[in-house]
Amino acid sequence: MAAVRPDHTAWARRFPTLSLALAAALAAALAGCTFGQEQARSAPAPVTAARVSSGAQASGAGDIPGIVRKVEPSVVTIFTGGGLGSGVVWAADGTIVTNHHVIAPAVQGGGNGEVEVGFADGRRVAGKVRASDPITDLAVVQAERKDLPPATFQKALPVVGELAVAIGSPLGLENTVTAGIISGLQREIPGADQQALVDLLQTDAAISPGNSGGALVNGRGEIIGINEAYLPPETGAVSLGFAIPSTTVVDIVDQLLKTGRARHAFVGLGPAPITPEIAAQLGIDRASGVLVQDVVPGGPAADAGIQPGDVLIRMGDRELEGVEDLLDEVRARKPGDKVGVTLLRGGQERQVEVTLVDRPPG
Repeated sequence: MAAVRPDHTAWARRFPTLSLALAAALAAALAGCTFGQEQARSAPAPVTAARVSSGAQASGAGDIPGIVRKVEPSVVTIFTGGGLGSGVVWAADGTIVTNHHVIAPAVQGGGNGEVEVGFADGRRVAGKVRASDPITDLAVVQAERKDLPPATFQKALPVVGELAVAIGSPLGLENTVTAGIISGLQREIPGADQQALVDLLQTDAAISPGNSGGALVNGRGEIIGINEAYLPPETGAVSLGFAIPSTTVVDIVDQLLKTGRARHAFVGLGPAPITPEIAAQLGIDRASGVLVQDVVPGGPAADAGIQPGDVLIRMGDRELEGVEDLLDEVRARKPGDKVGVTLLRGGQERQVEVTLVDRPPG
């Protein structure tokens, strides 16, 4: 699958906490938009609106061919000038959900947002990016086609161990199906320092470049996630794939369709992990917490008195073991929330209260 950005240099700036070796391997795996040929499939009778299911219980092994027949007509391929990714039909009027990084080549550098959308029945039509959210790595595309079969999105988290079927266009091989299980919940990609790569589903269903934005489906044919990333063998990983849970997808897509943007809590600081070397420099006897590298002037952290060089050790009731914990805690809150933060400065603990705001654009 593809993920965060096809520009490896820009990608590296967004992941400064990764080791160089891991960053290089991840960049190769998380950047791949590739090209492929259409494969025709027949679509069922169209339905008129996106559907959301509340079911969340594990199903059995599942009838995988039956699942594919049900969901495949709702999975599309999105072609941009820089390659391709996958997408899922949200509504019968041509609304498609995908990853922000899939459509990024069409909107960056003054791009007009124009893409092409390929369907399982072999048709290809023009499409245009309606809105996107780089924070959660989700986007909405409007395809010039009506009477499409919307997928059903489950509005609850799946169960660890239940069937997971990935459908998309890995390496340009459209309508490719792989299967596995849900391996874990609330995962983050190791070393990630952005909200898009925390609170993810983990699966061992094979995910490859081009799967980005495609469907992760349960045994009932419901979308449980939008495929996001995988860890390649160079990292030492075996069958480690990740997807944005449908609970997040439903919330963010609803916001994008209503207002053109999504709201996210913003704390206004640059986080970094605590290494043994940094701990020695700061004179602290701990290898956990979050180092404040910089503070946004006039932002929530600055207004609360947080300074560069502080070490955040607790937010609310949660102990902060690392950057991922901080991002996950902020993601779970809303603009306007007040939260207590415990920090270390000069070897002394301090308590401050931060009022989170809506994350500014950009």
